Amino acid sequence: MASNLSNKEKEIGKKNTELENLIQEEKNTLFRISGLSVESAEKLLMSRLEKELEKECASVVERHIQKVKETAEKTAISIICTAVQRCTANDTIENVVSSIELPNDEMKGRIIGREGRNIRAFEKATGIDVIVDDTPGIIVLSGFDSVRREIARMAMKKLILDGRIHPARIEDIVQETEKDIEQIIQETGKQTSFELGIHDLHPEVVKLIGRLRYRTSYGQNQLQHSIEVSNLAGILAGELKLDTQIAKRCGLLHDIGKAVNSDVEGTHALVGADIAKRFEEKPEIINAIAAHHEEVPSETVYAVLINAADAISASRPGARRETLEKYIKRLERLESVAMSFGGVESAYAIQAGREIRVVVHPDKVNDKSASKICYDIAKEIEEELEYPGEVIVTVIREKRIVQKAK
Repeated sequence: MASNLSNKEKEIGKKNTELENLIQEEKNTLFRISGLSVESAEKLLMSRLEKELEKECASVVERHIQKVKETAEKTAISIICTAVQRCTANDTIENVVSSIELPNDEMKGRIIGREGRNIRAFEKATGIDVIVDDTPGIIVLSGFDSVRREIARMAMKKLILDGRIHPARIEDIVQETEKDIEQIIQETGKQTSFELGIHDLHPEVVKLIGRLRYRTSYGQNQLQHSIEVSNLAGILAGELKLDTQIAKRCGLLHDIGKAVNSDVEGTHALVGADIAKRFEEKPEIINAIAAHHEEVPSETVYAVLINAADAISASRPGARRETLEKYIKRLERLESVAMSFGGVESAYAIQAGREIRVVVHPDKVNDKSASKICYDIAKEIEEELEYPGEVIVTVIREKRIVQKAK
């Protein structure tokens, strides 16, 4: 029995050796036919496997990217809708003049004074133009500096109530009113930061926040805009599980550059960032202020949130009002940008300048060229124009063949 097992083991070993020899002989034959060495064959096989793996990986990555894009878009829409629905604000009114009602027409003469000395003293003290015309019972104060105009309005009301109108009294009343306005600005800044739950602000920053009460942009009150952006940023941050206090602080301070005098050089975003840096705000807050008009890169997610909140507040219906002249110029500029491209037949700005339809010559422009023209027009609009929200560019290529049957 033991000898039989031993013989069988020897036979199996012999057959294994023969099999290995056959496999090696087959390999040598394949190498000889292909003209490849063992190393070359291994490299070729690995190269093919790598290419197949790259294709498979690219396919998997593309599927996941598409899935993430779809999910991200739905999530973003949901978050923005939640923020917009929870934050409502009144429509705004643009003002560059203030009207003062007079008790009687005799008061007009007293305001003008002998040979116009009173009105000249008032305009010199306030820096605001006083318009006295034939309109009964009203005078108009005109000026672009809303803080100075408010000082002039309050001072004029005090002078009318006091009745003693002469150059010396005008100077005293204007100085007194300037102090009152400074107090109102300080209290407004404190009240705003308290209501938003934002504390530890430098007194100068609080003062700048209060000055925003008298600033407007396209008719939108800047203090209300900053409060709205702060609330929106807080809501967005809450939805994304971020620090809502940092987001709200960024939103409140993002436009403080507009509160400084016009003689300060630089855009309001960069000026605001310098102010925040001077008063030792956190780096993420400084970057959010500087980057909210994309003049510097966004370094944190809070900068992106302020960008989004600012766009929502500025572009919502009723937020801002443009003058008719600026509105028409923007529409004309949109159309002229589109018409500057070769192959464009006509261009029409529609939906109040939020969309432009471009018609191209079908014989001169093919489908691929139409896609490129659409992309180029969109990039040109981004670089050349300033506008709230976004502008949709639609390129239409249509060929019509018409025959008449007689």
